[in-house]
Amino acid sequence: MDIAKRFPENPILRPSDLRPGIGGMEIVCLLNPGVFRLGGRTGLLLRVAERPRQEEGRISFPIYNDRDEIEVLSFDKDDSRLDASDPRVIKYNGQNYLTTLSYLRPVFSDDGVHFYEDADYRPIYGKGPLESFGIEDCRVATMDDGYFLTFTEVSPVAVGVGLIATRDFKTLERKGMIFPPHNKDCALFESTVGGKYYAFHRPSSPELGGNYIWLAESPDRLHWGNHRCIAVTREGRWDSARVGAGAAPVRTEKGWLEIYHGADGNNRYCLGALLLDLENPAKVLARSDEPIMEPTAPYEKTGFFGNVVFTNGQYVEGDTIHMYYGASDEVICGATLSIREVLATLNV
Repeated sequence: MDIAKRFPENPILRPSDLRPGIGGMEIVCLLNPGVFRLGGRTGLLLRVAERPRQEEGRISFPIYNDRDEIEVLSFDKDDSRLDASDPRVIKYNGQNYLTTLSYLRPVFSDDGVHFYEDADYRPIYGKGPLESFGIEDCRVATMDDGYFLTFTEVSPVAVGVGLIATRDFKTLERKGMIFPPHNKDCALFESTVGGKYYAFHRPSSPELGGNYIWLAESPDRLHWGNHRCIAVTREGRWDSARVGAGAAPVRTEKGWLEIYHGADGNNRYCLGALLLDLENPAKVLARSDEPIMEPTAPYEKTGFFGNVVFTNGQYVEGDTIHMYYGASDEVICGATLSIREVLATLNV
């Protein structure tokens, strides 16, 4: 049951709408943004993925070297040591690389649909050895003491969760890696529960366990403990291969409502919902049997990596969730969801 009301203007942002932010590169993909409100405007922190223009017979991609400078690696496609079967990740001589370099880029809108860049707000690039393959998939938690950005740090040795605190998106306070490898899909609750901060995260265990949603608590948003698994994949279902949190959960009368993504064995990404107890967020009250949104529109079915709807950004007005999402790992789209309608699908 797809209950999302897509913007008629979708896609609202395409790679061709922006100029590359890195010299000598091209924008290949715009991916699922973090969302915030600032000065009456809607802000998106886009994940922008760039790479060099490709030459016939070769594959080239950028990384940050140990001097925090961008360096381009290039390999012959006929090289027997190269595995380029996945458009997102390649392996060369036993080492994995990303085919693009991602960073976070702010854009703003006065109407929530038409977005533009503001020269007063600069992109956020990877920094240091743990971000040498870039930074990805930012979620923005809006709290009384500022905005808190959780994002994926990618490097040859790690995929972990980083944290940046800011009050104005101009001065950034980098807090380092707060969830160690292998971890991603971290979304902070926007208010405390019983005096504690809470966060979803997704450690991955290919040998024992899987790509599941976990919950952690913290006294300060830096040190996390009391980790508990709250949602696992479900064999034979739309979320059989992996699950991960979307944006910060929404507080409702019925419980904490979390829009999450799930993928099946064919890498088809859909969205569903979890409902958690208000006083004990580790207690799951309900979960979507079927997706509340799935890739059905042409721009969701075909693209850089097709059959994908993926969100990690939204803001709420009354009963309406204003959700921004990435479609087919290439374009940015918008949709609205009614909180009442989502809760009705959960039979609560």
